[in-house]
Amino acid sequence: MGADGPQEVPVLGGWCAVVPFPEHGETSRSVGAVVTSGCAEPRECGRRGTDRSERTLMFDITKVQAAPSGDLLTPDNAVMLFVDHQPQMFFGTGSGDRAAIINSTVGLAKAARAFEVPTVLTTVAAESFSGPLLPQLAEVFPEHEVIDRTTMNAWEDEALVAAVRATGRKKIILSGLWTEVCLVLPALSALEQGYEVYVVSDASGGVSPAAHEHALQRMIAVGVVPVTWVQVLLELQRDWARQETYGAVMEIVKAHAGAYGLGVVYAQSVIGAHAAG
Repeated sequence: MGADGPQEVPVLGGWCAVVPFPEHGETSRSVGAVVTSGCAEPRECGRRGTDRSERTLMFDITKVQAAPSGDLLTPDNAVMLFVDHQPQMFFGTGSGDRAAIINSTVGLAKAARAFEVPTVLTTVAAESFSGPLLPQLAEVFPEHEVIDRTTMNAWEDEALVAAVRATGRKKIILSGLWTEVCLVLPALSALEQGYEVYVVSDASGGVSPAAHEHALQRMIAVGVVPVTWVQVLLELQRDWARQETYGAVMEIVKAHAGAYGLGVVYAQSVIGAHAAG
């Protein structure tokens, strides 16, 4: 395009737009800003490659405001899905410390409870092979029905899909065992049907470090977003002025967030119970 309009320039991994800003005040100098390319739907970006006509972002400084991104997870747009956190599955998990995975899973579950995020619990072959839902997880949701399946792909179970669909939420926060099977299969299936999928990597595990990592890479390649349980917790809170959930968040952090939790204990002992962050 001409010098008066946006100009596209190549950058590593795609293209960006150099956008002249309008003149400000009495100055006649135009200021250029480099804006990296992106896509409203990451999985579509992955499929379209570097099509400049679709991936170039236009930046309008007059629209800048103090407001959260619509991509953020909130208590009103997300549903949590816990898949196959069961004894037999933990026996075969070798990608990380099992106690740490359990701790992260329970921390994530308590976050869902604190923010009243709709939650779906599911197991596979509970009575014939894998055993019951992790007791620590069941304790967080004592009134919840657990959907038991025969399918390795949870998204092929009619009852489970109906439960997720009934929430009316588009963003699925997904965790489970094993990453390479019980997460990859439903993640790709839900993604293909239009859901946004966020996989909680530290509340999940595979049979080996390579299996876990390669499964994450496969999901990321098609648009699944990797997150951690603390990231989800704090994204749901987002503002320490939200007193209705502040106390619950601090208790979850102290119980499950390791050194961060110890820091909160210390801060509260020195500053007072109102210490945050």
